[in-house]
Amino acid sequence: MWQGMRMGLHTFEMWSSVCQHATHPSLSESDYHFEYTDCDVLGSRWRVAVPNKPDTCTGLPDPVKGTQCTFSCSEGEFLDMRSQECQKCSAGTYSLGTGVAFDEWDSMPAGFISHGMNMNIADIYTNCSNSTWIPKGDYIASNIDECTSTLSYAVSLKKAGTVSFEYFYPDNTIFFEFYVQNDQCESTDSEGRWMRTSEKDWTPHNLKLNRGNNVLYWRTTSFALTGSTVKPVLLRNIAISGVAYTSECFRCKPGTYSTKPGSAHCTPCPADSYSNKGATVCQQCEEDKYAEAGSGSCKQRPACTTSDYFYTHTPCDSKGQTQLMYKWIEPKICSETVEGAVDNSTEGAVKLPASGQMETCPPCNPGFSVTNTSACEPCPHGSYSNGTACAECPVGTEPVVGFEYKWWNKMPDNMRSSVYSREYSDSVRSTGWEVAGEYIYTTPGDLDSDYMMLSLTVPGYRLPHSMAKDDERSELSRISFVFETQCTADCTLYFMAGYNERTNDMVEHWRGTTRKQSYSYLVKSNSTVSFTWGFQRTQAFSEVRQYSGDFAKMYSVQITNVMGGVASQCRHCALGSGSASECVPCPPAHYMVKGTGMCKSCPPNTFIRADQTVGEAACVHCGPNTHSNKAHSACVSDCRLDLQSTVGGEVLQYDFTPLANITSFQSSPRFTSKGLRYFHQFRVGLCGEEGREVAVCVDNVTESRKVRGYACQSTVVPSEVRGQSVVSSQPFTIGDTLIGVTSDTSLDSIASLESYFTTKSNLPDVIFYYRSSETTQACNKGRTTTIRLRCDPTVTGKDQITLPSKCSEGTCDGCSFHFLWRSQYACPLCTERHYREIVSACIQGIQRTTYVWQQPLQCTGGVSLPAQTVSACVTLDFWLKVGVSTGTVAAILLISISCYFWKRTRKLEYKYSKLMMTAGDKECELPAADSCAIMEGEDAEDDLIYLTKKSFFTKIKSFSRERSSDGFDSVPLNSSPSPNLISLWWTPQFGNP
Repeated sequence: MWQGMRMGLHTFEMWSSVCQHATHPSLSESDYHFEYTDCDVLGSRWRVAVPNKPDTCTGLPDPVKGTQCTFSCSEGEFLDMRSQECQKCSAGTYSLGTGVAFDEWDSMPAGFISHGMNMNIADIYTNCSNSTWIPKGDYIASNIDECTSTLSYAVSLKKAGTVSFEYFYPDNTIFFEFYVQNDQCESTDSEGRWMRTSEKDWTPHNLKLNRGNNVLYWRTTSFALTGSTVKPVLLRNIAISGVAYTSECFRCKPGTYSTKPGSAHCTPCPADSYSNKGATVCQQCEEDKYAEAGSGSCKQRPACTTSDYFYTHTPCDSKGQTQLMYKWIEPKICSETVEGAVDNSTEGAVKLPASGQMETCPPCNPGFSVTNTSACEPCPHGSYSNGTACAECPVGTEPVVGFEYKWWNKMPDNMRSSVYSREYSDSVRSTGWEVAGEYIYTTPGDLDSDYMMLSLTVPGYRLPHSMAKDDERSELSRISFVFETQCTADCTLYFMAGYNERTNDMVEHWRGTTRKQSYSYLVKSNSTVSFTWGFQRTQAFSEVRQYSGDFAKMYSVQITNVMGGVASQCRHCALGSGSASECVPCPPAHYMVKGTGMCKSCPPNTFIRADQTVGEAACVHCGPNTHSNKAHSACVSDCRLDLQSTVGGEVLQYDFTPLANITSFQSSPRFTSKGLRYFHQFRVGLCGEEGREVAVCVDNVTESRKVRGYACQSTVVPSEVRGQSVVSSQPFTIGDTLIGVTSDTSLDSIASLESYFTTKSNLPDVIFYYRSSETTQACNKGRTTTIRLRCDPTVTGKDQITLPSKCSEGTCDGCSFHFLWRSQYACPLCTERHYREIVSACIQGIQRTTYVWQQPLQCTGGVSLPAQTVSACVTLDFWLKVGVSTGTVAAILLISISCYFWKRTRKLEYKYSKLMMTAGDKECELPAADSCAIMEGEDAEDDLIYLTKKSFFTKIKSFSRERSSDGFDSVPLNSSPSPNLISLWWTPQFGNP
């Protein structure tokens, strides 16, 4: 206890030690103020006097026991430190009781700190020291450059409390977050720290705070790619509750007042009145001056001009007539009596033109009929009209429900007009858009920077029976409108779609003067039930109206398949078996025969068009190498296909299933005009088999927009905004329909130029063609995407997707995108022709056959390389031995045969010689036929005699014959004793001469 009391007196002891040597005279009450010491463990504290000037001590009151730490005052009260009791705030002031409020921003309030820093690590040259939040009187504005600007405030709460503020966040090119860190430096939940855009009005935000120290952070970073003017984030009316007490009341700021003591807040002054700071009542402006609501001063009324009024029409009367009415823009700030220059002329103020001119009412819109009072009433369900009388739909037909507004006699019941001003949002009017018969147009606003808003809300959607919903059908409804703008400044027309009026996302915008044109938007989700058009004449704030003559006109608005809608026509439908008039959907892959309502099957491999189910034209053939899904509502691919090669004419088989998973890749770095680095990130889901995972691109800043399809793009900023490594925004689809898969360089008016990606490969590229149904002002026919798959066996790791060198962002015109995907899985499947066999030498009776791939290898998967085979064989040594042996035997045999015939020849020669010698004894007589016979026992003797007379060489020479010119042989007869040669002529047959 005593230790706690000593801690409680710490502040008093500190001042006592300072004052021991001071000799100042006694102080008055204005020279010091009271404060409480820190609470001790028992919840007690002391009230001590603290001088307002240093070293001023003499005459300070003694410390006294303070109130308990749990003590607090109610709203409209403050704690009087002298009496330590709660007192009511006087008139003209206010108090939150246990809180503090900041609603004046003429300068930075005490405790607030703002500083800028560069969160882009790659950019070290950007100076962000001047990128801070700037007080603007009623609010504080953020920076608009690409630095990160932080506004912080530290507060210590004695109990759990809240923080509340209002913000205006009109530009989604700024990232805006709010978070709180506690004593342990723990931040609030990341999902709740990001603020949603507020295109139209100030948005309140509340967050609970824990007891103890809390540091509040408001942080912004701009990211503008288009070079347009960035709109800052605005803050106002910051209030924090949970402090123990407030020792004073706050004076009402100019433009507000409080009439009674004990006020918790101040009330804004009404229009044409003003107040000063701390006012108890508002003062009325003089007759020639005006003031907006919540003004601190009055302004001189300008002379009225033609831009200060607008025209409209009254509802039709029973005679079908309407009155042309002229009205002043409210609140009226101009004067009709001011004399002087108007538009640099000497004329005075203009008067309001006379109203009451009668005109013929325009027809009713389709689906409505004229009543007896000339009013337009919707036709009942099951009927239709062209704007005159309702008629029942014939049997076998159903109404085509929706809304079509092309005549503007009165504002439709489901449309609302309003004006929102960034500076004066309390002056909400219903004159932002006015009907004018053939069109609806924007009226002048209080300021040229006002937003002229037109909202259309529908309850939901229901497809006709003939267009039954399935998982693959993307179009649920379609909204189309015809418009034009005329501007002399930087006007902008916005079109937004979303869950409701306060959570719209911008779909498209048009800047400057725009010719009369139409625009269509596909509704793909039942949650998209609100559509808003916003027209702003200029982004620059000015209190002087200079561009009131700028306008936007809407000629027609049509939305289909709306629940509770009306019908302008009926269409045939298939009839059910239970009732002659009951409409049922045709089975999948069937269309209705026009005029009969009969269902007929579509040809194979076709799908049913989403916007047409009647007639054979509703059946659309699938593109090459695709097939229809089960519901026959789209064409898909299973990533397996056969293509005939242009080289050799062979059929190549492909299997791209390893590439079917969602793949992400980025473009090369880009830089904004101020040096902020960003990328274009692409996500691709190549194939389209049912049950597939589609590519999704998300805006992770607000997490309010997602796009799905085969291919999509988003913008990625690699900075530490929100504590994330990257921030993704601005997503859109670049391909939600698969057109076909082929090696041709063009398909369905989509071209994939070979000059974008040159190649030396003899294999063709396989090209996937996609189309997006979303249209924009620049791409009025939608976007297209081509993905070239190129065989590259060297890419074994991460698949390489490249962009055209001529178009570093993947597109040259913003509408057609082209990518090259190099991968080993883009090669055809391997077949037997992709490998060859190698036979080894016969080693020890064994021979091996090995199979290797043909080089360069240009295939993947498919057949496997056969395993090595082993077979028995005979070696070369064996055959050499066999050859030598056979040769030796053949040589011996040949020599033997030669010797045999040589001997036979010698015998015949000898016998002939002997015969001739015998014939010499009987001239002119031929020997008898049997005289050639060889007697037994003559061979050995004859041979012996002959061999003794000639050498071996002579024997060889004797084989030769000398042939006479007449063809007979001449044989010398050695047995004759006469030295003359005896010649004998005979025929080879040894016949008679």
